[in-house]
Amino acid sequence: MRRCLFIVIGLLLAVLPLHAQYRDDQFKRDAFTQTYADSTQANVRDTSSLFSFKAFFGGLAHKQTTSLKDLTVGSAVFIGGNQIYQKQYWKLPIIYGGMGAGIYGGIHFNQKFHETGEEKFRTWRDLSIAGAGLVWWASLMDGVIQYKGLRNPEPSKSTFYSVLLPGLGQIYNGEAWKIPIYWGLIGGTLHFAHENNVQYQRWRWIYNQATTDEEGVERPPQSAETAKYYRDSYRRIRDYCILGVTLAYILQIVDANVFAYMQQFEVDDNITLRVSPTLMAPAQYASAPAVGMSIGLKF
Repeated sequence: MRRCLFIVIGLLLAVLPLHAQYRDDQFKRDAFTQTYADSTQANVRDTSSLFSFKAFFGGLAHKQTTSLKDLTVGSAVFIGGNQIYQKQYWKLPIIYGGMGAGIYGGIHFNQKFHETGEEKFRTWRDLSIAGAGLVWWASLMDGVIQYKGLRNPEPSKSTFYSVLLPGLGQIYNGEAWKIPIYWGLIGGTLHFAHENNVQYQRWRWIYNQATTDEEGVERPPQSAETAKYYRDSYRRIRDYCILGVTLAYILQIVDANVFAYMQQFEVDDNITLRVSPTLMAPAQYASAPAVGMSIGLKF
């Protein structure tokens, strides 16, 4: 019995170093044969490229699957690209007809306004241009809605929803409670920007009246120095408010994108700690494996 035990121990001591050396050689072989660098470079190209003409036009030709980023950016210039990719060709006459009518109306009423000087033609001109812009925006929004992604929610969808309409990405993520926060930030700073712009225009007019050299101009009671001080103060506050609107707009885009990604993570309340002995491969110049302890934390 004792002789059998010695034989088993001897076989283990002979086999374990060979097994450990095999694992070490296999690890080195896999490390040098797998294309880690290539995949990293591909990921860098994918994330750093803002737009790919090849991917966009390949998608329009239905030769490949195109990302929502390339489709939306490309369709912002090549209008109707989203609808071609989705094979919804019947929407193209509506898009081109609506934009064409708006642009034609803007040019026509602008000429009328310059010929007659009537305010109604300027109003119709502005409405026509706004209508063309609305059709263009609707074509992009339609493309984002129709895009079929692999994940739910799709981070790219959530991002472009927020780009096209602040708060829409939060609705898509199921976080509509954030809308009052972002709309409050954007609306509040827009209101203060408008109020300060009105005061800026007022004090600029007073300053111009106080410093003009024209004869017969009624001088305001305020001095030029006072008018200049308030003009610059209101302009500075207005610019800060515009910056605040921009930051709030960017913040809600980042929020929509990040939380769309975070919804894919699985969070489990079951936290376990596992401690077990392990056999580690020997170092480069060692001949036998080392015995150690393995600690695993699952959460």
